[in-house]
Amino acid sequence: MAEKSRLRRTISKWANPDDTYARDMRATYVGSGKVSIAEAPDRELVTLRGTIRTVTVRPRGGVPALEAELYDGSGVLTIVWLGRRRIAGIDPGRSVQVRARIGVHDGHRIIYNPRYELISG
Repeated sequence: MAEKSRLRRTISKWANPDDTYARDMRATYVGSGKVSIAEAPDRELVTLRGTIRTVTVRPRGGVPALEAELYDGSGVLTIVWLGRRRIAGIDPGRSVQVRARIGVHDGHRIIYNPRYELISG
């Protein structure tokens, strides 16, 4: 059987959250007393770490908004910076730490305008 291409392996990592990649992500971002995205309580101030998976500019109420998906191996959370079209360093694949309160909008967990810190890789 031929070895999987690099692209296919990468897609497989993102598509299968219960594989080795997700375990490695949880070990990197959730270990040593840090709370995971899946376990983080809503409406309480939390500090989360993870990798940005996607970045999108999407208007909200006529105002530009930069949206990013944060993934830590346990779950995904949407981060929204209102009034921004770009933030230097907020790119797919970048590790970040965010601090904010989690809310729920249309059934999705979301945080608005968090404090953030870029984590060197």
